[in-house]
Amino acid sequence: MAGRHSRTRMFSSPAGIVATAAVGVAVAVGGTFGAVQLTSGSTGSEQVALDLTPTAVPSSPAASSPSVSPSASASASPSASASRSASRSPQAASRAKARTSTPKPSATAKKTTPAAKVLQSGSCGASFYSDGQLTANGESFNPSELTAAHKTLPFNTKVRVTNPSSGKSVVVRINDRGPFIDGRCLDLSRAAFATIASLDVGAFTVRYEVLG
Repeated sequence: MAGRHSRTRMFSSPAGIVATAAVGVAVAVGGTFGAVQLTSGSTGSEQVALDLTPTAVPSSPAASSPSVSPSASASASPSASASRSASRSPQAASRAKARTSTPKPSATAKKTTPAAKVLQSGSCGASFYSDGQLTANGESFNPSELTAAHKTLPFNTKVRVTNPSSGKSVVVRINDRGPFIDGRCLDLSRAAFATIASLDVGAFTVRYEVLG
């Protein structure tokens, strides 16, 4: 209560009590507060004096309450930040994982040529020649190619010729006939002979292998 209230109650009869109760009801319904002074005469005539002074009506709690309190707005922002952190947590976890290096391609094995099958082998004398126009199979003779002459082997037969002293060997292709000297079975081109021995030797015993 903001103001002071002077209440003087004089009851001389039951009717005064009833009047006082009626005033209390009027004050509760109208929302006003005032000073009530009830007086009554000694002769039995009842006088009721009402002094109603309007006072400030207390504001309703609902009207004074703010629509949005700062604490509510402040509490809303942490929830938003919490939702952001919750949504970004999988990304952070993925970045924390150890990165694996890109696997290097495995080296492919080189294809190996199967070893040629040896059909015939032996030892005999070999020489070389560097002159000639045509070979027995009709090719132009080239002393720089790895070719050889043999008396009976089919043309284009491959023969491995090895120098037993040094271990050097060369594979030649038969494209000509010869040599026609006793003790010799192969007449090599100049290039083939130089691969396994010096040209100054002229002729020496070799080991040969006919390849299939």
